Amino acid sequence: MKKLRWFGLSILVITCCSWGFLAHRTIQQLAIYELPGSLQHYFFRSMDYLVKNSVRPDQRRNSDPSEGPKHFIDLEAYGDSAAWKMSVTWNEAVAKYTRDTLVKYGYVPYVIMIMKEQLTHAFKAGDKDSVLFYAADMAHYIEDANVPLHTTMNYDGQLTNQRGLHNLWEAIVPEHELESYKLYSKHKASYLDHPEQAIWGAVRRAHLLLKDVFEQEKEASKQFNDSTKYIVQTRNGRQSKSYSPAFAKAYSERLGKMINEQLIHSADLVADFWYTCWVDGGKPDMDSWSTPAFSNEDKTKLKNELKAYKKNKLIEEKLLISRQAPTEVF
Repeated sequence: MKKLRWFGLSILVITCCSWGFLAHRTIQQLAIYELPGSLQHYFFRSMDYLVKNSVRPDQRRNSDPSEGPKHFIDLEAYGDSAAWKMSVTWNEAVAKYTRDTLVKYGYVPYVIMIMKEQLTHAFKAGDKDSVLFYAADMAHYIEDANVPLHTTMNYDGQLTNQRGLHNLWEAIVPEHELESYKLYSKHKASYLDHPEQAIWGAVRRAHLLLKDVFEQEKEASKQFNDSTKYIVQTRNGRQSKSYSPAFAKAYSERLGKMINEQLIHSADLVADFWYTCWVDGGKPDMDSWSTPAFSNEDKTKLKNELKAYKKNKLIEEKLLISRQAPTEVF
């Protein structure tokens, strides 16, 4: 079931959501701290909504068969060096590859540009609800484009006898290692003169990481046998295998800062796209959209969170929303 992207290990096949719910929620919160002025105020006041709905596109895949291909792009299907040669616009890509081919092998960069147009229009129209809806969805796809395994046919290591690698890289490792990550960036939201080039740059960056994603799993596996590499769990009366915390840690150590850096790069790019849509949408005064107005209490709360963010203490001070409630484990 390629288009729905089913991932899993052995006995029970488990559906794995991209980046894992934990990472998606974390990234969207971090992106808000990079925004300026009234845009930051409005998104900060809407943080609970944006964080909660950061995973909505993954949830849609359970009921919408057209959703799956929006989350990835199998670059090998489009020819040699496709990440550097493919058309950056949807119409040109359809003319060259056909829509059916794009749907079959994924088209996440093009989805992001479609969402960019929708979010920009929502800003222009002053449609508060649509702004938040499209902001959350667009951010999700941007985050997916930063995942190396979303750029290859071997998306779960199934072609190299590494099945389950997808869940390991983007869900299991972050779940175990998030407290050790640097969840702060000096980046401030910047206007993207060529947003389509920015998203293709992210795809290329992610794709270039694939060699290490696969090789380091093989190297880490040399230190383990099946009984130490995996743990067996019982879910709904059925047994399933998943990578052990010890193996996840060993794999993480071999990857170094890769996952952390991709997480931060995702947040930086999400902030840039949000800001670019706001600028292209006429730079509406978002403070005028808030009811009640952004208060002194709100300003103090934002100031305290930004202080914790800059000191990389969001988790320590229990301000990271994704760590405030039980996290879905896949």
